[in-house]
Amino acid sequence: MGAQEVELADALQRIEDGAPLIDVREQSEWDEVHAPQATLLPMSELQARWAEVPADDEHPAVVVCHSGYRSAQVVAALERAGVPAVSLAGGMVAWEQSGAPVVRPGQAAADGERGHEH
Repeated sequence: MGAQEVELADALQRIEDGAPLIDVREQSEWDEVHAPQATLLPMSELQARWAEVPADDEHPAVVVCHSGYRSAQVVAALERAGVPAVSLAGGMVAWEQSGAPVVRPGQAAADGERGHEH
């Protein structure tokens, strides 16, 4: 069974309705740019920290990474552990491209800025 994936509009609605947003990228990626409402839980620390993800059937966690690959792996692992979660399709790439708010080092939350390169 593959991880459930949601598009950005659905993810944003879920977050607004109370679902936590869990960012599974590494610290250096987080420091570059992240969603203001996200909580950092690097994939490399998941085995030790998975219990920090709320097991809420009504509001499954929305998991985000850079492009959606790692978040799908994390969602599959969380679901095996009985923690409901969904993966954000397209990851932070889709988040930024949509113009959704982001946080960058030394800046307050800003509307998605253009020209961010990878």
